[in-house]
Amino acid sequence: MTGIDPRDESLAAVRAQLCAIPLARQMQIEIAHAGDGRLRLRAPLAPNINDKGSAFGGSLVSLMTLAGWGLATWQLAKAGLPADVYVADSNVRYLAPLYDALEAEAWLEDGQWDDFVATFRQRSRARCRIAARIALPDGGEATVFSGRYVALAGGRASGASC
Repeated sequence: MTGIDPRDESLAAVRAQLCAIPLARQMQIEIAHAGDGRLRLRAPLAPNINDKGSAFGGSLVSLMTLAGWGLATWQLAKAGLPADVYVADSNVRYLAPLYDALEAEAWLEDGQWDDFVATFRQRSRARCRIAARIALPDGGEATVFSGRYVALAGGRASGASC
């Protein structure tokens, strides 16, 4: 994995939670990069292929949804705040077929992470809007996503490993 600080325990916690999701394991998702308020997840094409030889639409949206979930979870974990993060709603647009590995990058669409974390500390819940995209090898966009996520106090530790 590149672009990841191996000492970041909060990211290790996100990885463990991600490994506990059967779909993520089947898709062979891994964290490709984390930094600058962004999270990038990667999955190989082979377990995510459709009958046309391109990336399956369900895999594309799943990878972007999980990238957003992982980003919000990671931001709270960095602040030492265990939370259950859920996607509340989302919008996805499929723009072009992808015949290569899937790589979804997610970032905060509106506001600042400090405000999200402060709201969570104060109310034990917070919401944010996260954007994500899966790029084509030439830099164009295969798929774009916008989702609203909700974080609630709690957080379950996972013992799963990949």
